[in-house]
Amino acid sequence: MNMTHYMQLLAENQPWNLLLFMAVPVILAETIAVTELYILFTKNLTGIVRQINKWAGILVGLYFTGVFLYLFKTAVIPLSTQNAWRGPADIIAVGFYLLGIVPLLGISLLELNILGRGKTEEQKLKTHAIFVAIFLVVAHIAMIFGMLSPGVLGFEESSVPTNQSTEMHM
Repeated sequence: MNMTHYMQLLAENQPWNLLLFMAVPVILAETIAVTELYILFTKNLTGIVRQINKWAGILVGLYFTGVFLYLFKTAVIPLSTQNAWRGPADIIAVGFYLLGIVPLLGISLLELNILGRGKTEEQKLKTHAIFVAIFLVVAHIAMIFGMLSPGVLGFEESSVPTNQSTEMHM
């Protein structure tokens, strides 16, 4: 197997895994990023673009919480207990993908006024933009390492115990 579990997940069960684990969160995050730029430039904190931004922010955090919990249970725990990771690239790809929970849930909690109580709308907008930036960084690290062949960082297929399958059907 010359692909990370991240890439395997996206390649299996076409097109559903690609849609559920990549397209939905990325489309929502990109909607937030684009609307965020508009809001930052226009300073319009009450218009329709801000409403799209708000609802995309709430939805992506809640959605990705479900993705995080599902993949932690069905992938991270089994891969860890079976010592079935495909080297550093695999761990980095999956780890950074799942780290997306921090900024995405942060955005949702900010939009639901659970996080940032007492801050002005402008202060919340700055925090919101920081969360967007963090998500873009962790998502791109996940994608880069996810597309990397595990062998590039030293993984050898023979280093996986022969009595355990590394195939994860998520």
